[in-house]
Amino acid sequence: MNRNMKWTIVGLLCLGFGLREMKVSAQAKPSYTQYILNNYILNPAIAGIENYTDIKLSYRNQWTGINGAPVTSYITAHMPINKKDMRTNALSFEPKGINPRGSEYWDSYTAPEPHHGVGVTMLNDRAGYINRWSFYASYAYHLPLGPRTSLSAGLNAGISSVYLDRAKIDFANLDPNDPAVGYANSELKRLRPELGAGLWLYSNKYFAGLSVLNIIPGKQRFVNNDAFGAFYTPNYFLTAGYRLMLNSDLNLIPSVMIQYWQPQLMGGHFNAKLQYLDQLWVGGSYRWSDYISGYSAMVGVNISNTFNVSYSYEVATTSRLRNYTGNTHEVMVGFMLGNKYGDTCPRNIW
Repeated sequence: MNRNMKWTIVGLLCLGFGLREMKVSAQAKPSYTQYILNNYILNPAIAGIENYTDIKLSYRNQWTGINGAPVTSYITAHMPINKKDMRTNALSFEPKGINPRGSEYWDSYTAPEPHHGVGVTMLNDRAGYINRWSFYASYAYHLPLGPRTSLSAGLNAGISSVYLDRAKIDFANLDPNDPAVGYANSELKRLRPELGAGLWLYSNKYFAGLSVLNIIPGKQRFVNNDAFGAFYTPNYFLTAGYRLMLNSDLNLIPSVMIQYWQPQLMGGHFNAKLQYLDQLWVGGSYRWSDYISGYSAMVGVNISNTFNVSYSYEVATTSRLRNYTGNTHEVMVGFMLGNKYGDTCPRNIW
């Protein structure tokens, strides 16, 4: 790898964590291949959308061909408060036939009554010598707009810590007294508040959401020098999807998510998820951004009404980086606690 390519990749890694030696740098939230299975990680309005406590554990190993490439892991949990719907027992909406998620099931869908939702997120994002952990708590309120349509609004608030480990930096023949990373360990850890908000519109056939994270702008730096550091600017997410019933056993859910963060940086995710009954699904997606793009394949299985697991594999396609980055793996495990109606897969978020 030549010197210019090496520093191009290092710059991309640092950008993902918001540390660049530029006055116009911006901090973007981590990427997730399987965000479609857990939109709560991007939108607090989803808290409490189901009838149970929804717990997700995710591990993402990105660009495996590079030492110190990003590794992101998180745990999310959210639950409803005083949520009621028309079902009175586990068999209330059981359709005729063998498919518990067939067209008859969705024809009988009704919007839940007004209710609240709460949740928490614990996230760790690491790349090379930079590590960031975050903790958020969220609240949402869900309001029916019609017989089958609901709107929710949510907020989250928390704290993030960015830590830089100078011991992991290989300065080689360069001067280790780099003003961008400081000269002493006492300068290498910073805390900052986090705030986010979102809206989520959903029914039996579609969903659409708008959220903003990093609402509080500002600059984070490891030294007392305005020439170095990273600007935290709002990250905007626009999401939409639609359910197509192909036959009594299969449904297809195409969806899209557009991300924007300053200064004028954009990314787009285009997904399709094909589900067989309520047991197995496969999917594919294309991710485009101003820095790196890629294709991915996904597969998941609902093992029971309390446990599911999924896996995705992503291949980078950006020509300058394809030979160096390697591929990306992501695993997600879900638990549905207190699932009193016995739903094998989500009813309100897909």
